[in-house]
Amino acid sequence: MSIWRRRLWLAAGVLILTFLVTVPFLLMAGVNPFAAYARFLFVPLTSRFGLLEVGVASIPLLFTGAAVALAFRAGYWNIGAEGQLLLGAIAAAGIGARVDGLASPLALTLVLAGGALAGAVWALVPALLRVRYDIDEVVTTLLLNPVALLVVEGLLNGPWRDPVTRFPESPRIAASAEMPVLIPGSRLHLGFLIGLVIIAGLGFVISRTRAGLELKAVGLSPVAARFAGINVARTLVAAALISGAIAGLGGAGEVAGIQYRLTGGLSAGFGYTGIVVATLGALRMGGVALVALLLGDLTVGASSASRALGIPSQAGDIVAAAVLLVTVAMVAINRYGLRQNRTAP
Repeated sequence: MSIWRRRLWLAAGVLILTFLVTVPFLLMAGVNPFAAYARFLFVPLTSRFGLLEVGVASIPLLFTGAAVALAFRAGYWNIGAEGQLLLGAIAAAGIGARVDGLASPLALTLVLAGGALAGAVWALVPALLRVRYDIDEVVTTLLLNPVALLVVEGLLNGPWRDPVTRFPESPRIAASAEMPVLIPGSRLHLGFLIGLVIIAGLGFVISRTRAGLELKAVGLSPVAARFAGINVARTLVAAALISGAIAGLGGAGEVAGIQYRLTGGLSAGFGYTGIVVATLGALRMGGVALVALLLGDLTVGASSASRALGIPSQAGDIVAAAVLLVTVAMVAINRYGLRQNRTAP
């Protein structure tokens, strides 16, 4: 079976298994699963406000989905987009609070560049461990996620605690560092366009350039790529750093476009959901954009379903968590396969 067909079957399997896994929970909540999924998926698309909120909810997923898809394409299994996003948010909040007085284009550029750099730096150590010591990046990138969260909590409960309100949140960033809103009266900000531009650019690079060809070759077979003269280690490190930078940029976008400060709840697992976006998008950038919008639709629809059907608001979280767990399980099976230990009679 070709890689493309395998990825399509993987995406289809995730969707079917997620529905089967969540049906019992919806039935226990006393709601028809088909009616619930209709609310989850279709109602947000019937109003202008709903459509704009779908766009807002999809913004961080555009970044983390693109970051994960790029790394996976190279055969580098980056499970650390969550931590990279948080480091990007930390850098953005720190820089954003110190650029008051600068022109808005310069201030915003510094915030976004700082977020991207922080995400890349956080991705560097696992990449070096992979290429120098062949340490599995699935483990190292995953373990760095809770470390990043601890850094956030340490800052918010320590030196960055708001000096005025004493809430565990950083001071508000300068107005000049905030993302401009694309449509007046909505929350849809410039990050949406930046995410789409990044996805389009990565799609072009992967499909039309020599660097993209080398990236795909390394992902398909590092041994064959090395035999063809491709520097596999350099390609893997580059993919890891660019992936981390994109995830960090997503964190900076949340600070500059939505929260305007660093908070403990800034990320609703966006980095982990990026794995879902990349996998269901078959590691293709067009697919990433579509799945990010689909999950944004699910996020907004869950709130609508809670009000209309009288089901707990956590039902949407259950569906999203099920998508994540099923996707991670399918990725693990695809990565390592299933092995059966047989003992001699």
